[in-house]
Amino acid sequence: MAELGSKGVTAGKIASNVQKKLTRAQEKVLQKLGKADETKDEQFEQCVQNFNKQLSEGTRLQKDLRTYLASVKAMHEASKKLTECLQEVYEPDWPGRDDTNKIAENNDLLWTDFHQKLVDQALLTMDTYLGQFPDIKSRIAKRGRKLVDYDSARHHFEALQTAKKKDETKIAKPVSLLEKAAPQWCQGKLQAHLVAQTNLLRNQAEEELVKAQKVFEEMNVDLQEELPSLWNSRVGFYVNTFQSIAGLEENFHKEMSKLNQNLHDVLLGLDKQYSGNAFPVKAQPRKKTKLFARLRKKMSSDSTPAKANKSPSPPPDGSPITSPETKTVNHELEPSTLEAPGASIPKSPSQPAEAAHAGAEAAGSEAAAGAEASKTEADSGSTSLPAVVVETFPATVNGAVEAGASSERADMPPGFLFKVQAMHDYTATDSDELQLKAGDVVLVIPFENPEEQDEGWLMGVKESDWIQHKELDQCRGVFPENFTERVQ
Repeated sequence: MAELGSKGVTAGKIASNVQKKLTRAQEKVLQKLGKADETKDEQFEQCVQNFNKQLSEGTRLQKDLRTYLASVKAMHEASKKLTECLQEVYEPDWPGRDDTNKIAENNDLLWTDFHQKLVDQALLTMDTYLGQFPDIKSRIAKRGRKLVDYDSARHHFEALQTAKKKDETKIAKPVSLLEKAAPQWCQGKLQAHLVAQTNLLRNQAEEELVKAQKVFEEMNVDLQEELPSLWNSRVGFYVNTFQSIAGLEENFHKEMSKLNQNLHDVLLGLDKQYSGNAFPVKAQPRKKTKLFARLRKKMSSDSTPAKANKSPSPPPDGSPITSPETKTVNHELEPSTLEAPGASIPKSPSQPAEAAHAGAEAAGSEAAAGAEASKTEADSGSTSLPAVVVETFPATVNGAVEAGASSERADMPPGFLFKVQAMHDYTATDSDELQLKAGDVVLVIPFENPEEQDEGWLMGVKESDWIQHKELDQCRGVFPENFTERVQ
């Protein structure tokens, strides 16, 4: 019997809950369709928005804090392995071995203590702070359901209150039929019964409204007080959390700095005892290019006699024959050469007219001599081109030869970029590399094909070789940049 009673109570409760859900669903539909008004509280809605924001921020902070702790633990493991490696490679006869072991032990203890304090003073506090949110979130949802119940009860009571006549109620038609079928003497009793029934429905609706309103207001008042307080508490929580993390990090790094200084002193003593064993500097590996293979091929082809081309006959007016590669001397402060006789000499703005005229006359006389020589060779059947007269005109300022950067650049190889000095000896491993000794000065020049330059390698010629030979093809080569230091 007890089981049946228990089952009956359970079944009745389930039926009541189902009825409530149906009533709430119907009320929400009517509210969305605009057929029923909804009780709103803008101040409470703002509190709910703040609550959701606070929950989102706290959840993100908790996630990032756990990631930070995982990183600290990973760094602890990496540091531990590094110190263990140092202990293994530190030979027993080296000075400071006991000190390194003690430093490694203290290093491990310091990381462990740092991680544990972060868990106790930051992570656990964070978990406690977020632990209160699920209950409040559940109460906010329950308040929303009770608000729908309150609106539904209010609408039902208002509908009964606004009923004007009994024939406008749902039982109007059955009552009229009863009145027609009933004898005259009982019609009054039926009307009295219907009035009493209508009053009973109104009383029940009023009681349900009062009950729903009371439940809703109790929950609403509690949340109205609790949510703003919770929102304001976030400031103090964030301050305490990050102050704890900052303080723990500060102490940890101070202690770790001391350990690192002790390790530095120990290794400095080891370095002094074995200072004669210098660490060799190695060049960065490079790709083998075909640059110098092409250079050697070009050099071999240049050394063979070229096929003779028949020289063209000079023009009838006696003007000089110019090479296709003839260049004119520009008027800027750059040293240049004339590759054919008779090339025009532009007048510098600062050069006197007399000097320009004299230079033009000299060039004209040399051009005439070159033309005559060319004509003689053509008549004799020679197939070689006439010799090219090369003249260098230094830059002038107000008629005087300018010294300085221009003359210095003239002494450098073509395309000179800057100077470097070798800091270490380098032994060449290929025919296209420079052999360097510490102190050698190298004149850096660009690659003919930039795509052939490997990362960390430069092209250049040793200054001593350039001064002695003035030849690039035989003296230039590549060298590792990290073996040198720029000096100019």
